[in-house]
Amino acid sequence: MATDSNVRYSDKDLAEFKALLLDKIEKAEHDLELIKSAYMNDHNNGTDDTSPTFKAFEEGSETMSKEANSQLAIRQEKFIRDLKNAIIRIENKTYGVCRVTGKLINKDRLKLVPHATLSIEAKNMQ
Repeated sequence: MATDSNVRYSDKDLAEFKALLLDKIEKAEHDLELIKSAYMNDHNNGTDDTSPTFKAFEEGSETMSKEANSQLAIRQEKFIRDLKNAIIRIENKTYGVCRVTGKLINKDRLKLVPHATLSIEAKNMQ
């Protein structure tokens, strides 16, 4: 019979990963707030008195940056959701187990990508 430690990380390891994830969530939520505030603020740099050509260019650039900010915000929200799902896997003691191979995901990979659900082996199979 396989021991429990072969198919999951120890509680000590899980606690370390949880601390890492909570830190990443805090930073990610802070970044999301910055993105949202940049999106909400209408950065008018006082170009009302400059040439109409420049004004048209700036409005186009503003639209582009609003779209880029919107995409950034969407990606950031998904990242936060993935991190929070990883916390749930820690609580279920399934964190760090590859959803394809059932093997433990390498610790170094989890430190770099703490919300990973695939081992490198499984990722390469995709």
